Amino acid sequence: MRIPERWACLLLTLPALSLNVIAQRPSATSQNPPQMVQQNSASSPGVVNVNPLDSGSGLLLGPGDLIDVGVYNVPELATKARIGSNGDIYLPLVDYIHIAGLTPEEAQNLIQKKLADGGFVRNPHVNVFVDEHAMKGASLLGEVAKPGIYPMLGQQRLFDLISAAGGFSASAGRSISITHRDQPDKPVVVPLSRNLSDDPESNVLVFPGDTIIVRKADVVYVVGDVGRPSGFLMDNGRLTVLQAIALAGGTNKTAKLSGVKLIHRGSGGITETTIQLKKILQAKASDQPLQAEDILFVPSSAAKVAMGQTLGAALQAATAVSIVAAHP
Repeated sequence: MRIPERWACLLLTLPALSLNVIAQRPSATSQNPPQMVQQNSASSPGVVNVNPLDSGSGLLLGPGDLIDVGVYNVPELATKARIGSNGDIYLPLVDYIHIAGLTPEEAQNLIQKKLADGGFVRNPHVNVFVDEHAMKGASLLGEVAKPGIYPMLGQQRLFDLISAAGGFSASAGRSISITHRDQPDKPVVVPLSRNLSDDPESNVLVFPGDTIIVRKADVVYVVGDVGRPSGFLMDNGRLTVLQAIALAGGTNKTAKLSGVKLIHRGSGGITETTIQLKKILQAKASDQPLQAEDILFVPSSAAKVAMGQTLGAALQAATAVSIVAAHP
């Protein structure tokens, strides 16, 4: 590549300078050479449970981002450009350079190397400023009052976004999945307590381009001849027949304890099993664990329910009950 005469004159006068990068958001400084992000990973996507405070340490540059690149004392090299769809950006002297998938610090090191290796600038002092991210909002989905894309104005944390979305829905679970723009195959699972003020470490930073999903809680339904027919959230994933009956206010005096039905929705369809609740209460039979979406139907001894109609009655009753938090 031929160097124009005005650049050649400039190279002789440049002082020895240090290197620095300025970005819009904090990210960890790396001493290693820039590493390109692999777009096609051989490993299958999965859920990674990490310390929430360690998540989202730096947003990577991506197509559509508008950046300012400047070299101290060399105004001729100042460039403001948008990263192309192929991840490249054009810089004077350097030509096209691929920076998508890099942190600002890694882009800094790459630009430094290109300028130094080409003999264009000795020990350049480079400023990289992220003027505009293509992804300005974060997507909040799942069990919140108002799912949608929310703008990221300044530094935002998880609870700020949930508050902007009107809070959790009645059936929200106690874990949230956050997928960062730079790591689409590694969602981070953030656990939550019932009282958010007890979980300050879960109030993690969120960034433009993040996808946040509030999962639906596992629910067990107790319907029929009980004190308070309800659906109970299984936050801890464990609930037994006796615990569910107790949460529902116990059985009424007219309940048929020997005719209790457990309706389970599995991969093979819906199954109906008779539960000997009377024997369980008398410690003559073992208590039985329940699974998510199970329906415990307690019939009335006075009611004459035809064979085969139990399932329909239970399913209909389950759709009408309110959902409450379970505290077994």
